[in-house]
Amino acid sequence: MEKNNDIITLKGATIMQEDNIVLRDISLTVSKGEMVYLIGRVGSGKSSLLKTLYGELPFNGIKGEVLGMDLASIKPNTLPVLRRKMGIVFQDFQLLSDRTVYDNLLFVLKATGWKNRADMDRRIREVLTQVDMVHKGYKMPHQLSGGEQQRVAIARALLNEPELILADEPTGNLDPDTTDQLMHLLIKINKESGKSIVMATHNYNVIRRFEARTLKCENSMLLDNEPETVELDFF
Repeated sequence: MEKNNDIITLKGATIMQEDNIVLRDISLTVSKGEMVYLIGRVGSGKSSLLKTLYGELPFNGIKGEVLGMDLASIKPNTLPVLRRKMGIVFQDFQLLSDRTVYDNLLFVLKATGWKNRADMDRRIREVLTQVDMVHKGYKMPHQLSGGEQQRVAIARALLNEPELILADEPTGNLDPDTTDQLMHLLIKINKESGKSIVMATHNYNVIRRFEARTLKCENSMLLDNEPETVELDFF
């Protein structure tokens, strides 16, 4: 179903939040290996667009394809198939507070169909190494800094080797130095593994320091801008 190397294709899409239209008649394509920022004021539709892409909100529009799956016809029992093909990173980490780092990741692998314990151990070590957390697997989430928790959340998103990572304000709870470290990590993942990343953010410094294609949610529209022309009036 994918054409021209695009892993996201929306055409004539209306994005709803409850009974409210937040984005109207939008079109969007994201190519394999592309890094994209999604910006805009609070309430402009950034998070709702991401939720539509991973199937939490219903799709309304002419065409909606993500990773070769049709958003308009997807059924609740096939949503896990879509989500296994992508990684999702949230602002508030969403780690299980009663389990170690290792057990947080093990839970995801078991829930997504992994059976062999040696394979699971190997994969957990690989992703923790990738985010520089391989020696923290025994820690509980509350024993980690915010930046470390977000690294674990990124490791969790990488477990099933997704083609696409959706990140909703992943640096929103982090200080500037930790934000820089996390952005360098995400850029490295994008460049070295070719994973596409769509990241919602309102962090001015992130957009200026780490330039990428930038989409702006404004007045119920989705505008495709060059990085240097974006007006960063988010509040």
